[in-house]
Amino acid sequence: MNVPTSPKRLILIVDDDQLLLDFLGEVLGSSGYDILKASSAEQALQLIAQREPDLALLDIHMPGMNGLELAKQLHATSSVPFMFLSGRGDADAGKQAASYGAVGFLVKPVDEKHLMPAFTAGLARADEIRQLRRTELNLNAALAAGRETSLAVGLLMCKFQTDRNTAFEVLRDHARSNRRKVNEVADQLLAAEETLNSLHLAFSQRLKK
Repeated sequence: MNVPTSPKRLILIVDDDQLLLDFLGEVLGSSGYDILKASSAEQALQLIAQREPDLALLDIHMPGMNGLELAKQLHATSSVPFMFLSGRGDADAGKQAASYGAVGFLVKPVDEKHLMPAFTAGLARADEIRQLRRTELNLNAALAAGRETSLAVGLLMCKFQTDRNTAFEVLRDHARSNRRKVNEVADQLLAAEETLNSLHLAFSQRLKK
């Protein structure tokens, strides 16, 4: 029986320096990644339109549209995370990369010894950001599905002093384990809370007599 293998991670490298482009492609390719190479930002956008990579390495200084401009466009029109490549290893370049939402920063000349640790860390950070975005989208979709879910999440947050994501995840997991819809469990939770509040009022009135 053949065990299905997970697809390789796809990495896009964008640099107008052909020698560096080939070097990075060879190192990352030999490490098990699928590689796309572009010598300009315009070519990169064409490739991304066909298939979004898991991470893009962008040279900051390129003729035409530079890496920062490309990063702006990726941030506005896609969910592709990116690292920057720069020949200027000063503090200002690093701050500029961070301000554009980069998950990492590589300084030229790039050698294999420093490339892989920085690249691996950048890819891990990209995965974290992707998961956070996915969680937020799932949460927003669920909250938009019904008023009951939103109110139930708020109730759990107050009762257990937790954040919104955790409250929703607990509610969702409970619903799944009981093979029910989230809004159904939320409605039941709100009904139970209303009943408890009514009983609390009844007890208070009885004790006053």
